[in-house]
Amino acid sequence: MNDDRIDDGADDRVGVGPHDEPWPADDRFDPVLLAEGDRRNVVDRYRYWRVDAIVADLDRRRHGFHVAVENWEHDRNIGTVVRTANAFLAAEVHIVGRRKWNKRGAMMTDVYQHVHHHETIADLVAWAAGARLPVIGIDNLPGSVAIESTELPQRCVLLFGQEGPGLSPEARDAAEMVCSIAQYGSTRSINAGVAAGIAMHAWIRRWAAP
Repeated sequence: MNDDRIDDGADDRVGVGPHDEPWPADDRFDPVLLAEGDRRNVVDRYRYWRVDAIVADLDRRRHGFHVAVENWEHDRNIGTVVRTANAFLAAEVHIVGRRKWNKRGAMMTDVYQHVHHHETIADLVAWAAGARLPVIGIDNLPGSVAIESTELPQRCVLLFGQEGPGLSPEARDAAEMVCSIAQYGSTRSINAGVAAGIAMHAWIRRWAAP
């Protein structure tokens, strides 16, 4: 993976330096970034672009799946989930429970990703019903179906529980289907952030263009 480091023999910082003049006339570009350089972790397409311009461009291409994660105990994996949702261009991320979450793992991708809060699972389910989106739980539970052999809906909400306890009883009851991720080692479960990435990529493999 490219880490966007400058290869000029003198500067190993992430990103690019000041833009050569004359500057682009397109109003999507940020004059400050053009003058000072763009050190953000963004793909080359968005170099020197304003944040709102990047979000607007992403909004034109977002995929049909949403991601929801329970946050009852300040789960530290939420930042990773948000960052991965941005990488796979999820429509939105929904955090259920505590409003405050650790953003360090998101690595600033939350500024490009729509993130919404719901007080309870019931609130999330009511929103999903209004949007006509089935809620698909992701957890290794009795009665779950293997995600490797299941076709996820093109429009859906992928719901993840907390690290450790997994989906809450309320979330299990609310899910129209629960998918499990095959594991072959000695541990009982995998990291919640990793599980979210696997599930999102399962959707990508079925529904996203190469």
